[in-house]
Amino acid sequence: MPLPAPSRFTLRKALGRFCGNRRGSAAVEFALVAPMFFALLFAIIETALMFLASQVLETITQNSARAILTGQAQAQGGSVAACQTTPGVVMACDQTTFKAYVCTQIPALFDCSKLYVDVVSTSSFGSLSLTNYGDSCNFNPTGMQYSAGTSGQVVVVRLFYQWPLIVTGLGYNIGCSNKRLMVATTAFKNEPF
Repeated sequence: MPLPAPSRFTLRKALGRFCGNRRGSAAVEFALVAPMFFALLFAIIETALMFLASQVLETITQNSARAILTGQAQAQGGSVAACQTTPGVVMACDQTTFKAYVCTQIPALFDCSKLYVDVVSTSSFGSLSLTNYGDSCNFNPTGMQYSAGTSGQVVVVRLFYQWPLIVTGLGYNIGCSNKRLMVATTAFKNEPF
């Protein structure tokens, strides 16, 4: 049997074989696309978590404000269990005990130490004045108050929460902080109690 003629190595043939070889192309393409894919995926997940947390904070605000609306937080011997300073003795809520009451309703999604409560009351909606505590960059919670009001007064309950951002390289950190300030507000007129 005759031996085949030895083939000559040429650059053209080597490049042709290299360009014709498709093994591993999927791995290379995935390596090119994966960082952008995962960044987008994590940004979508973080955005969804922020919207969920914001909605949960709104619900907690509504539920907690109900204790003020009905007069339970203002009355001696009221039924807000978190306002108990000694077992069995329920006192009217102050800012600390009302925050503790709010924290009993918070799921594991939140850290209660990053939650701030501001309750303001006035005689009418027209005379209502709210303090601006800043934004995500310069949030300053000093001066927050707790005034639950009396029967028939207008009350605004605001909960502030500093939500930590993880995927900050995609625009959420345009400010100066890696936290997003969430604010949930409810305004109502106290029931007669």
